[in-house]
Amino acid sequence: MIWSKKCCLVILVVVTVALTLRVPQLAKRPMHGDEAVNAVKFGDLLQEGFYRYNPKEYHGPVLNYFTLIAAWPASAGKLSEIGEFTLRIVPVFFGILLVLMPLLLTRGLGAPAAVLAAAITAISPAMVFYSRYYIHEMLLVCFTFGVIVCGFRYTQNRKAVWAILTGLFAGLMYATKETCIIALAAMLLSVLLVLMLEQLTLRAVTKELEFSHILAGLATALAVSALLYSSFFTHPAGIADSLRAFGIYLNRASHSTLHIHPWFYYLKMLIYSRYGSGPVWSEGVIIVLALTGFVAAFIKKYSQTENVCLVRFIALYTFITTVIYSAIGYKTPWCMLTFLHGMIILAAIGAASLMRLCPNLFSRIIFGVVLTAVGICLIWQAYQSSYTFCSDVRNPYVYAHTTGDVLKIAERVERMARLHPDGRNMYIQVICPNDDYWPLPWYLRRLGRVGWYDKIDASAPIAPLIIASPAVEAALGRRLYETGSAGAGNLYVPLFERYLELRPTVEIAGFVTKDLLDKFQVVYDDSADK
Repeated sequence: MIWSKKCCLVILVVVTVALTLRVPQLAKRPMHGDEAVNAVKFGDLLQEGFYRYNPKEYHGPVLNYFTLIAAWPASAGKLSEIGEFTLRIVPVFFGILLVLMPLLLTRGLGAPAAVLAAAITAISPAMVFYSRYYIHEMLLVCFTFGVIVCGFRYTQNRKAVWAILTGLFAGLMYATKETCIIALAAMLLSVLLVLMLEQLTLRAVTKELEFSHILAGLATALAVSALLYSSFFTHPAGIADSLRAFGIYLNRASHSTLHIHPWFYYLKMLIYSRYGSGPVWSEGVIIVLALTGFVAAFIKKYSQTENVCLVRFIALYTFITTVIYSAIGYKTPWCMLTFLHGMIILAAIGAASLMRLCPNLFSRIIFGVVLTAVGICLIWQAYQSSYTFCSDVRNPYVYAHTTGDVLKIAERVERMARLHPDGRNMYIQVICPNDDYWPLPWYLRRLGRVGWYDKIDASAPIAPLIIASPAVEAALGRRLYETGSAGAGNLYVPLFERYLELRPTVEIAGFVTKDLLDKFQVVYDDSADK
């Protein structure tokens, strides 16, 4: 399709809005614990030059390798040399790519629906918020949609490049996160249902496809996933581990007592959320328009610029993924992005269908004004969620998030290290049961000698500065008393005037030798930060 100047201008505005909502102040929000885990895992690759897939934790390798590309311009060789921007620009990039990809479906959705899909993706509060999150989800959603886009394009022109690109995106999906299996299964089932609805047989459809192209696509998918999971064939066991991971994560999801929520958790969050004195949050208009698009997929007449099979595929795929994710008891807010994106495409189809029903120019203008007003409301919510309430528990997309106290902890520890004779090589102990000290490893990454413990280690020397969970405070006090001497220099005093919080209800305490605190009080006059 040759885009008109008007369409190009609209697309330019959409991309500008998407960038404006996603790129500024990427370091503003404190790092979530999951982000910090991913960052430290990436640090191993950056510093050691080697990645080893762990089927029990951390998900696939794609996020790490793409972050390596983002770190190259800065010539960073250590984790301490990069910041939040370098990490978070990776999901931002794929969030912007996701905004643009519906434009490749113009001949399947129609130009109005394709542009609307790009616009809604650009301003959806959830899509904006998690595009600024250093986790795997935005990459997974982008690659998933890439399979759909390229697969559809191949069915239309039978060019090998689209089959290969479909395989590329499928391989990247598989190497991103284990939950890719849900989307792949939903795609397969949706294709079969569309064939039934269109009264087409699988044999009749496959006859029109080039076997060599399909083989090339499959080979690409296998090669990409094997290359990444095996760490470019330096760790072949990673390929088998990627298969074992499905059983591990299935067992965890079925037996975990954490993050268990009712089936309506995602839908309730999207339709209406308000916590305490915070604002009202709602992406309900997307759900309403998606329902309209779902109905339109099965009752409306299609023009030559729309493909009935694609529209019905998207409707069924969205319905199936929504049902599956809602049925799984283990839920975290970012997991809904896969089916939310499907809803966004359906919402665009619904909005375009309603626009077509408008009988005259005046009614189309009114409908356009209403859509614009709704869009402004979503933009406002996207800004509020990603900036004003970026780590506030009154934001529904903030989940088990780090509080601002972690910045106070990091600043205080850094200042103490400057005053110690060993500087940033000062020995520090962090003691938290079950290793519940995240995201502190990210914030203390520039300090050279930090010991991480899940209990009091009697064999370890006592550090001049200790950060500990209140759960071990009594045992720590006994340990300090038993090994202490009468000298005032060895007396340990609180590092903070109160317990600080890593996350809501997850408290942390700090202890430091009195002589170091005395130096601190002489040099820094910031008792308000205690």
